[in-house]
Amino acid sequence: MRLFLLVLATLLLAACSPQESVRLADYRTLGELRVATREDAISYREDGDGNTSGFEHDLLLKLGEALGVPVRFVVYPDSVRAIDAVLTGKAHLAAAGLARNERFPLSWSAPLREVDFVLASRSDSPAIAREADLADRTVSVRRGTLAAEAIERIRKRVPTLTAHYARRTDDQALLAKMAEGELDLVATDRIHYALAAQVSPILTLAYDLPVKSHVAWALPLDDDGGLAQQIATFLSAAQSDGMLARIADRYFGHVRRLNEQDITTFLARTQDRLPRFLRHFKEAEDKTGVDWRYLAALSYQESHWDPAAVSRTGVRGIMMLTADTADRLGVSDRLDARQSILGGARYISMLEGQLPDEIPDPDRLWMATAAYNLGMGHFNGARAIARRLGKDETSWWDIKSVLPLMSRPEYAARLKSGPARGGEALIMTENIRNYYDILSRIESLSPPLLGSPQLRLSRQD
Repeated sequence: MRLFLLVLATLLLAACSPQESVRLADYRTLGELRVATREDAISYREDGDGNTSGFEHDLLLKLGEALGVPVRFVVYPDSVRAIDAVLTGKAHLAAAGLARNERFPLSWSAPLREVDFVLASRSDSPAIAREADLADRTVSVRRGTLAAEAIERIRKRVPTLTAHYARRTDDQALLAKMAEGELDLVATDRIHYALAAQVSPILTLAYDLPVKSHVAWALPLDDDGGLAQQIATFLSAAQSDGMLARIADRYFGHVRRLNEQDITTFLARTQDRLPRFLRHFKEAEDKTGVDWRYLAALSYQESHWDPAAVSRTGVRGIMMLTADTADRLGVSDRLDARQSILGGARYISMLEGQLPDEIPDPDRLWMATAAYNLGMGHFNGARAIARRLGKDETSWWDIKSVLPLMSRPEYAARLKSGPARGGEALIMTENIRNYYDILSRIESLSPPLLGSPQLRLSRQD
């Protein structure tokens, strides 16, 4: 609690400082919506090519479209600085994975997603069954967060618990340090833990913290430009028309599908198998424009990067092509890794091209992936089911809900191509999304692999 009061006092003093009294103009007058954010694996991130993405990032771009102004993201070192930017009038709102906290002198938007907090540890650490087991342990946590407040409350009951308050870092960095054995325990939220466990399977959930909240956007209390009401209207519509669910699914919907053994095996094979085929995947990207990491993820799901793989149905090779598909693509030897990879890349690119133009990215790639498994005829059957059920056939969120229906007699009877194992196509696609995310987030791989681009963000100190 002392930590919270210190942070709050700092923010209030900053807000009252004379040199910070000039507030930002209304978003309509300024001609842009200025958003204070921070580097975060979930809310806002930027890759090595300067492409930005994230759950709140995408939602805010939609808000900007609704308001008729562009969105300018200003990146701060941590969430406290992002909140301070709102209090001092430097930003119209803060969107930084903030758990709604009514103790701050701010106005909050409607909830964006629920968040619950946990203690994460290494699987080789002593188990924690109750609070008393935290005696003589050290918990690392980002300062100014609800998780930090929860740790402070526990410390009153467990005096020998030590709290390490991290500054200018994020949850993923803390979890990565713990995976390397540098930290004891980390207090974080469940989604950040799940993302970290994708690349560090030694991580495990140790204890559920007794606090839950919702991620929301922070706005100034004295909103005289009507922005809070505009946001309330926007979020209400986003909730009712499914936009919020679709964007959430894009970033979180697939995260928890792989178990520890799946991840451990995948990471091992990025070292002992993937280097042999990396040049072929990159050549395929050059020829088709499909990210080599996605092609590698697809290939791993299909064959575990085994160029001699053969299924019981007769599909063969590292990309598991059927004989008919190989003939159409000009692949003379399906067991030749280079031919198979180039052929598989052309095939998924061709499937993308067969989908209607109104299907956006990345949903388009995920639908093409399902069609890679089912065939386009069967996949069009899934789209037909979606139309009959009043769902959006251009959204992966809606399509994934109908794919398992394709094997049910009452739906299969109306499909031109007959019944199909749509559930298998769904699982395959979601697994590939996971493998792609892992390849994209691994910071360093053994030569000759190159690690994924490091995040480069402009910072405000």
